[in-house]
Amino acid sequence: MTVKEIKAPIQKEMDEFELKFKSSMKSTVPLLDKITQYIVKSKGKQLRPMFVFLSAKVCGEMNDSTYRAASLIELLHTASLVHDDVVDDSNVRRGFFSVNGLWKNKIAVLVGDFLLSRGMIMAVEHKDFELLGLFSNAVREMSEGELLQIEKARKLDIDEEVYFDIITKKTASLISCCCACGASSVTPNQETIEKMRTFGEAVGMAFQIKDDLFDYGDASTIGKPTGIDIKEKKMTLPLIYALNKSSFLEKQRIISIIKNDNNNPKKVAEVIDFVVKSGGIQYAEDKMNEFKKKSLEILATFTDSPSKQALAGLVKYTTERQN
Repeated sequence: MTVKEIKAPIQKEMDEFELKFKSSMKSTVPLLDKITQYIVKSKGKQLRPMFVFLSAKVCGEMNDSTYRAASLIELLHTASLVHDDVVDDSNVRRGFFSVNGLWKNKIAVLVGDFLLSRGMIMAVEHKDFELLGLFSNAVREMSEGELLQIEKARKLDIDEEVYFDIITKKTASLISCCCACGASSVTPNQETIEKMRTFGEAVGMAFQIKDDLFDYGDASTIGKPTGIDIKEKKMTLPLIYALNKSSFLEKQRIISIIKNDNNNPKKVAEVIDFVVKSGGIQYAEDKMNEFKKKSLEILATFTDSPSKQALAGLVKYTTERQN
């Protein structure tokens, strides 16, 4: 399914959401208003609001709370991207200049803080305390995941268990929050909300492993450079598997390249070649498909509907996308 086909059951809601989301970012401070307008113009595919709306429709009837849930998630996601660009010292985001690239780090950090606060204020104003709890938990987990990754990158001592802990917190927590918030906005049934949260977590795990695999793909196909994770000393699943399968000397050689020669294109290409030949790509793809299968099995327990079919299509899209 294409993104357009996936959006079909919620197209009207997505169009209305665009207006509500823009409104949620408004400020009386001219500079802040200018920056938030710039952010809205450079938005991505909006997969996360799609997860919120489709999850809501699978579990019940959408209402105003569902729109607020989607705005909460998109505000959190946007804030995390703004802060990530500061942390990574990145001046480009989705082909546009990043906020810190145009307005410098101090302003970018404050803009991210503003977006987070807007989400929390919106939830409190409407007494959406269940949504606020899910939102706050996601903020905590994403921060913990990022810090755990930074800590482990210093020693390059990430094993598979730590890796899964990192991506559960850093990536899967937000998608699981999308699905739980969507469900929570339409039903008080905790079992249903938890089932949808678990579904979203499995999708999020598959989503992150797919991102890992892009680092070893064809730059001309995916539209962005490869080897970025290696240059940033990030231990991804294909690399972890390859290192675990290698001899002591080979492992030391590869770790030495990542630590000391990670900006040398020829050396980075060596690492990529090592991972490919060690079966790291196939192993990661198999793990990704395990999480994908788990998510679809959970989704299968819900009543059939066009929204359920679209949500299944969205799961497949996250693991089959080309960029």
